[in-house]
Amino acid sequence: MTVTLRPATAADMMAVGALHQRSRVAAYSAFLPADALADPTPEAMGRYWAERWQWERDTHRMTVAERAGALVGFSHLGPDDEDDPATGLLNAIHLDPAEQGRGTGRALMVDALDAMRALGWRRAVLWVLRDNAHAREFYRRGGWTPTGDERDEAIGSASTRQLRYTRPL
Repeated sequence: MTVTLRPATAADMMAVGALHQRSRVAAYSAFLPADALADPTPEAMGRYWAERWQWERDTHRMTVAERAGALVGFSHLGPDDEDDPATGLLNAIHLDPAEQGRGTGRALMVDALDAMRALGWRRAVLWVLRDNAHAREFYRRGGWTPTGDERDEAIGSASTRQLRYTRPL
């Protein structure tokens, strides 16, 4: 059974939130404490995405991946967070943990890069957790390279180091 990509709708946001929380726990539990990943709940994450969707749907794009009618992944992109009009920001690619290794992340990345090109951006950037070796390797295979920029962001009670990556479109 193949994966299908489609634009997200407001009706998807609670499922997106639940999937986002499952994905975070699975991807980050090797290097973040359980209490940092316990909050927000899947329901709270769904409300977060519903609110964010309401404010960003004209400037950002979310694509969901479905397999056999079930939401198994999503990507989210928008304008650069440093206000470079030639650059788009890949905010997220998250997969249901059972979907890892099935090509869905790659399909979402290719789709996001195509969308960025269609929006007229010439360069793409993203932030990835320094300790998330799996994601860093995924992006490296996709043609992304580190810029050397770093920042600290909180995930729950834990401070995380993030690395900025870029690639031409």
